Amino acid sequence: MAIHLTPTELAREAGMHRREVITKCMQLGVPIFEGRIDKTLFLSSLQAAQRRGQPAKV
Repeated sequence: MAIHLTPTELAREAGMHRREVITKCMQLGVPIFEGRIDKTLFLSSLQAAQRRGQPAKV
């Protein structure tokens, strides 16, 4: 199972659009390194934002 995914792959797995994934990375401070995103970090940051009451979708 891959952990570092492209925005397109991560969007497919998270049920989001590619642009939403990139926007959320920028908002949540999740780095995009060499065109790849750490899936675990992205999903945990997204869940933490939801718990704090920030909107999950753009």
